[in-house]
Amino acid sequence: MKPQGYLFDFSAKINYKTEILAGLTVAMTMMPESLSFAILAGLPPLTGLYAAFIMGLVTAVFGGRPGLISGGAGATVIVLIALMKSHGIEYVFAAVILAGMFQIMVGLFRWGKFIRLVPQPVMFGFVNGLAIVIFMAQLEQFKTVVNGQVTWLSGTALFVMAGLVLLTILIVLILPKITKAVPASLVAIIVVFFVVLGFGIDTKTVKDIASVKGSLPPFHIPAVPFDLEMLKVIFPYALIMASVGLTEGLLTLNLVDEITETKGRGNKECIAQGSANILNGFFLGMGGCPMIAQTLVNLSAGARARLSGIIASMTILFIILVGAPIIEKVPMAALTGVMIMVAIGTFEWMSLRVINKMPKKDVFVGILVAVITVWLHNLALAVLIGVILSALVFAWESAKRIRAKKYIDAEGVKHYEIFGPLFFGSIAAFNEKFDVQGDPQKVVIDFKECRVADMSGIEALNKLTARYHVAGKVLHLKHLSADCRKLLDNAADIIEVNILEDPLYRVATDKN
Repeated sequence: MKPQGYLFDFSAKINYKTEILAGLTVAMTMMPESLSFAILAGLPPLTGLYAAFIMGLVTAVFGGRPGLISGGAGATVIVLIALMKSHGIEYVFAAVILAGMFQIMVGLFRWGKFIRLVPQPVMFGFVNGLAIVIFMAQLEQFKTVVNGQVTWLSGTALFVMAGLVLLTILIVLILPKITKAVPASLVAIIVVFFVVLGFGIDTKTVKDIASVKGSLPPFHIPAVPFDLEMLKVIFPYALIMASVGLTEGLLTLNLVDEITETKGRGNKECIAQGSANILNGFFLGMGGCPMIAQTLVNLSAGARARLSGIIASMTILFIILVGAPIIEKVPMAALTGVMIMVAIGTFEWMSLRVINKMPKKDVFVGILVAVITVWLHNLALAVLIGVILSALVFAWESAKRIRAKKYIDAEGVKHYEIFGPLFFGSIAAFNEKFDVQGDPQKVVIDFKECRVADMSGIEALNKLTARYHVAGKVLHLKHLSADCRKLLDNAADIIEVNILEDPLYRVATDKN
């Protein structure tokens, strides 16, 4: 019988063997990515590994989503490249600390719930774009530097690299059909490692990226002047980094929720992410956020609790302190193959099957988000543009829904029954419904099936009331929400409460 028990999450049992093996696999895939992005940003390689260790450990223990993996992610580091070039690494550490403070504030004020505003087409575009980015990043391993120029591999080197990557992919595909006792990704890495070692194959290894040997991350206060000028420099970078990290983190959290059919705690995750980034700034880490690729590796290996994240971060620390000589010999082909399979698994293939059934506007939004994600590598910007565009499309569609039912009763009073939302987008259509000059002496507008959504709608009512007043006609507004009373008072109307008719809404009448 498999050993089971509890770890921090007392509502569900965990499988220790699965969690440990998943954590080891995650560490193997996280390490080269953290190193690569640190080097890309012009930072010392160890700042990437320190970030992977600190982010992974803090969020695994205190985060709001068991199974979510955080580390030195490229999405946040890319934001800091310009700051690194202009002011140096000490300002980067200061910006990471400030970004962590912003993230904690978001969690404390419970603003993480606003991730619910991200529509499904935006999620499709985000995930598909990210899958393409992950896949394209692996193509870099098929390049080499010759005489200072980056060129594609050719000849034997290309065939060796492609063959080892293919071997890794085949193991990941076939092994789960035989047994699921161990993660296929970890087995693939080990097998390719021994094949390369046993046959003495000359191929790119982790050492070709950077050395991973070091010590415990030391405490370090950023050597920057603590004044307003310094704050002006790091503030925009910190704000963008915090936004990018939280956007990617909360979207990844939602994705894990869907896969595991459980519910994470977004605000708790925000606080954990912020705390981890503050520690990064004080312990020479480049900062980070949740890593969707490694999270998917973790979930596909069967992990569902916090232990796998703890194991992954502790494994990275062990590698830094002790295991560097061995890990530096791991072929990059094995890690590339694993990440290619992650990219394939990340892509929402279902979105392609339903694309003909989706509204054209949703298809456009999804494709646009994916293109921006791939083109700019800026997940936060892609999601923000997608949300804004979806909101504008929704506003346009809602504006067309407002309509009016008109009739004249036996006493010669004309009634307008309004249906649909009254807001900035529907004001023009709303005004077209009324014939102020042609209407009888008494008019009633019933808002029972209409809600005034914003100040633009209230102002439209104020102007309509004034138009009827100038025409010398009596206007009644029924079932109007209370937030309109002040403007209607300015139009010389008296507000009365009709508790029996509608206990939730006010009724505005003329002087009688």
